[in-house]
Amino acid sequence: MATKIFDAGHLAEEQQSRITSSTAIGFNALQPILRLQVSMLRLWANNIEALAQNYEKGFDTYRSSVEDEAQRRRAA
Repeated sequence: MATKIFDAGHLAEEQQSRITSSTAIGFNALQPILRLQVSMLRLWANNIEALAQNYEKGFDTYRSSVEDEAQRRRAA
């Protein structure tokens, strides 16, 4: 029994088991945080895309009004 306690292979096995379980606990704790960050990143990307679309629509509206004004001036 005493030789088993001081056996290097047994000690390494115990340490590896502790490290593995600690890593698993850490990953399990990190998973919800990562999911939240991913969802926030998706939300941010969707907002940026909507902003770009609104900017493009506004720019097209402004450009068409400027072109219309230029055509009116040429016609007059």
